[in-house]
Amino acid sequence: MQYISTRDKSKEYSAAQAIVQGLAPDGGLLTPAYLPKLPGHAIAELAEMSYQQRAVYVMNLFLEEYSVKELTEYAVHAYGPQKFDTELVVPVRQVDQNTYALELWHGPTCAFKDLALQMLPHLLSGALGKTEEGRDACILVATSGDTGKGALEGFRDVPRTKILVFYPKDGVAAMQELQMRTQQGDNVGVCAVEGNFDDAQTGVKKMFSDPALREQLDQRGYFFSSANSINWGRVLPQIVYYISAYCDLVKSGALVNGEALNICVPTGNFGNILAAYYAKQMGVPLGKLICASNRNNVLTDFLTTGVYDRNRPFYTTRSPSMDILISSNLERLLFSMTGSDDEQVAEYMRQLQETGRYEVGEAVKSRLQKHFAAGFCDDERTLLEIERIWKEKNYLADPHTAVAFSVLEEYRAASGDDTPTLVASTASPFKFCDSVLTALGITQQAQGTDIMDQLSHETGCPVPAPLAALKDKPIRFSQSTCKEHMADRVLEFLS
Repeated sequence: MQYISTRDKSKEYSAAQAIVQGLAPDGGLLTPAYLPKLPGHAIAELAEMSYQQRAVYVMNLFLEEYSVKELTEYAVHAYGPQKFDTELVVPVRQVDQNTYALELWHGPTCAFKDLALQMLPHLLSGALGKTEEGRDACILVATSGDTGKGALEGFRDVPRTKILVFYPKDGVAAMQELQMRTQQGDNVGVCAVEGNFDDAQTGVKKMFSDPALREQLDQRGYFFSSANSINWGRVLPQIVYYISAYCDLVKSGALVNGEALNICVPTGNFGNILAAYYAKQMGVPLGKLICASNRNNVLTDFLTTGVYDRNRPFYTTRSPSMDILISSNLERLLFSMTGSDDEQVAEYMRQLQETGRYEVGEAVKSRLQKHFAAGFCDDERTLLEIERIWKEKNYLADPHTAVAFSVLEEYRAASGDDTPTLVASTASPFKFCDSVLTALGITQQAQGTDIMDQLSHETGCPVPAPLAALKDKPIRFSQSTCKEHMADRVLEFLS
């Protein structure tokens, strides 16, 4: 399996090279030259496997340089009981007659990013040897909330790596910030950025493409790599859980093998729902992929009109991991929808950088709308949905998952599509206690980490162990910077 850039498909890279580099030299995203198809009997076979075995089966289709033995070792370490609080890893919970929640938050940081970021460090460490890379990896991460903690925990004390996470100051939830600022490990760093997530993400991308900065890193024995979802090693493990969820629904009898399943995903950077699209292209019988946005509804507008326009107000919302106006992984979808037209994708990205917008033609728009539906939900509706789902379905949802439930209901009412639907439940509600308690009508709220115990008392739901452990951890990181000096913080970190 070879990998190509979304902006120049003439050059090919091995899987190990794609994972080590993270981003193509031309600024494009490294993507498989083709998507392998699942054999006709695959769903039935996978249904009888453990999650770890499913991960090995699927990833082996994309990672020819890695042996099954290597991938098995990685999967056991990434998804074992020492990391996840359920042997199912990603349990599927029925919410009502034809709605299911795929709970992606049972890992060490209580968010869906764990499914990729517990695997990526193993893939990267293996890739360093396979590519005979003599330098160590400096992992740069821009986070809107959950990726930062997930990456820090995944790469903590991993040999030959150092990881520095940038997050928007005042732009993440209190619990997300506390998780990052208390992170353990000798190879980790955390820095707030004065600005929003797009400022942090743009700054990281700029550093990746800065030849002078790369030269300085080279002299110090480092090279840049990424743990953001621009890295193929992030997207691939996410494909696994959509395939796994379909298998679990078949195994339980909720679906007949071959029956369609819609997917509804709360997303900002588009990586999570892109993984569902790839699973569908591989042959999993998925129907509509419903893209759920918050008030920063740039994706909803794009999928509806074919116009991507980030020239709009940026809102800080109760679903901060989706507070994004530049959705990086959309570039991979455009590459697919244009028939791998790298020149057209490069032109879209040039227009986005220079003018903040681009518009796809009718043919591409039609292909997008064949697979995707979209909607958005503001903060007021998000709180109402948390309350509704709890009272009517006895399901406690975080604000991001609530956005998805709300958009799904709106989609069903407008389309009449009553296909069984899987909602990606992306984070524990205990990461957003203030919003969840507010939704439940509780205005007198405990301070600090005591708020988790308050939410547990009100709902009867237990506090996840990784979050409960935050009570005793000291603050390690308090640095902040303006976006113009992010490179200086990197050089200080590596000194």
